[in-house]
Amino acid sequence: MIDRNGYRPNVGIILLNSRNEVFWGKRIRQNSWQFPQGGIKSGESPEQAMYRELSEEIGLRPNHVEIVGRTRDWLRYEVPDRWIRREWRGNYKGQKQIWYLLRLVGRDSDDVSLRQSTHPEFDAWRWNQYWVELDSVVEFKRKVYKQALTELSRLLKTDPCQCTDYYDVDTSAGVGRKALTDQLEVNE
Repeated sequence: MIDRNGYRPNVGIILLNSRNEVFWGKRIRQNSWQFPQGGIKSGESPEQAMYRELSEEIGLRPNHVEIVGRTRDWLRYEVPDRWIRREWRGNYKGQKQIWYLLRLVGRDSDDVSLRQSTHPEFDAWRWNQYWVELDSVVEFKRKVYKQALTELSRLLKTDPCQCTDYYDVDTSAGVGRKALTDQLEVNE
């Protein structure tokens, strides 16, 4: 389902624990990390899609989370041509996303499961601080991640200016990727 402007409707999920750390999933067989996300099916509301994706990708049910908030409008990113499926070329530009900020009310060690789907998205996961460098996120998604984190930060009891410390760092030497990879324990 692609809209007339070439964007596929999608939801993104920023999941918080009790310490306001965020869930990061490591893309299966890749060295990139991302938030859970996925397409909105025909007839589905963004909220229904969010709960379905949450279950499929990390095994959480509605009773495991509470909705803290969501973005006011769609956030968009364009996908480079080399990443676009052949059958979508010409019609498809990228994704438009409604982002949800959720708080885990269940127990991560008991409730998070990366094997709920026959086609898992992630092969590892971890908690990380809310404001973290985004250089381990695929490059074309970084701007929308920053937009979502910044907009939804108003719902946290933290200083929204903290983000500049993480997003304005020169990571050309690969230091930023190592910092994200080294922080906190990775769960498999």
